[in-house]
Amino acid sequence: MTNSYSPSAFASPIPQGPSGTHFQSASSEYEEEPGDRRILIVDDERGIREVFAQWLGEDFECQTAQSADDALAFLAEKTYALVISDMMMPGRNGVELLREVTAKYPETALIMVSGVDRPQRMRDALRLGAFDYLIKPCEMDVLTLSVEHALERRALQRTARVYKSHLENQNNTLAKQKAELERLQAQMVHTEKMASLGQLAAGVAHELNNPAGFVFGNMDLLGDDLVLIEKLFDAYNNLPLTGDALLVIESVKNDVDYARLMGDLGSIVADCRDGAQRICDVVKNLRLFSRLDEAELKQVNIHDGIESTLRLLSRYYNSDGLTLRKEYGELPLVTCYAGQLNQVWMNLLVNAAQSVDELGDVRISTRVEDDSVVVAISDTGRGIPEEQRSRIFEPFFTTKPVGEGTGLGLSISYGIIERHEGTIAVASTVGVGTTFTVRIPVRKPEPGEQQNQEDPETNS
Repeated sequence: MTNSYSPSAFASPIPQGPSGTHFQSASSEYEEEPGDRRILIVDDERGIREVFAQWLGEDFECQTAQSADDALAFLAEKTYALVISDMMMPGRNGVELLREVTAKYPETALIMVSGVDRPQRMRDALRLGAFDYLIKPCEMDVLTLSVEHALERRALQRTARVYKSHLENQNNTLAKQKAELERLQAQMVHTEKMASLGQLAAGVAHELNNPAGFVFGNMDLLGDDLVLIEKLFDAYNNLPLTGDALLVIESVKNDVDYARLMGDLGSIVADCRDGAQRICDVVKNLRLFSRLDEAELKQVNIHDGIESTLRLLSRYYNSDGLTLRKEYGELPLVTCYAGQLNQVWMNLLVNAAQSVDELGDVRISTRVEDDSVVVAISDTGRGIPEEQRSRIFEPFFTTKPVGEGTGLGLSISYGIIERHEGTIAVASTVGVGTTFTVRIPVRKPEPGEQQNQEDPETNS
């Protein structure tokens, strides 16, 4: 390249470099990294490269290159904070170098230097990403000021990126904390609701238990007494009656339909006994499920909780189209909050039954693995799409139609399992089915904790 620029254009002798304090001010807010004090000077004229390097070399590590290709080779080896490049050079010109640097090394600032004073060329360089456009010959103070501003801008941009990253991390943390708070609030509301329902259920069960027991016990006595009365009537029937007495007895038998009445009494008593037994079973299941002592750790049989939950969900699991399969293993007693675990079984079993639409299989399997009880509840239902699987434990997220689900069941179940220091995992394939696997540690009660297994038959 030929132009009127020459080293003699600068004042002689060459002035000393500026104080390094100006260059450091831009980077005072962050820790300096390798490359922050490297400047690459690109020009096909050796004199210009040496003058720029000598002037800036007091405060920076300067590297010179005589072409754009050499400059790109240096950039590939090391990180440079700033590139000062001539516009017109043999081979690739400064504009092509500018495009390469802005595309591959966006954190490297660029200052373009040219002997051509054209506003359009200046605008093009700035539009392509150059920080400044200097006209040869340029004063060293002007160069110094441009370098300072370019490095300050680079430092500010990096600081802005750091702050942005920190803000994004804080926003993500706040979002997670908000979701956790919403989950805990929902769990508290649900727990209070379940506690109230548990108290109501326990109260109803207590009030029904004694009269139901009276009815059930008296049905046995009534059945025995009816046998004796029937024996007495048979004795009267075998007596020889004549005249008006015979006519009166036959008339009464016809009025009361004696033959049908005697045949129905046995079945009536049997039906009443069966109904009383069902009332007693409902009372027992209500008391077992509600467990007002849920604030206390108890040693319980997991199978008992699952069975009581299944009995309460008989409207789902008595369906002709739904097949329930139980594969129970030998389980030890588990120290847990029994009432809360029953909520987990309730949520998972309801979801499984609703997923198969009353036509399919639900399987419950239990086993022991590594000092943990494992309960797996599987269904052959619709399955959960992959994009929804990561959100199913979020509060208020539901795949059910509006009005059919609150989105709290699995979130609350997750919190309960977490409270027991366990885990809950889901595996699902759309159109094949879903499996929820719950792991609860089998731990020994701490000193002072309740260690007995609750008997649902006591405390009537």
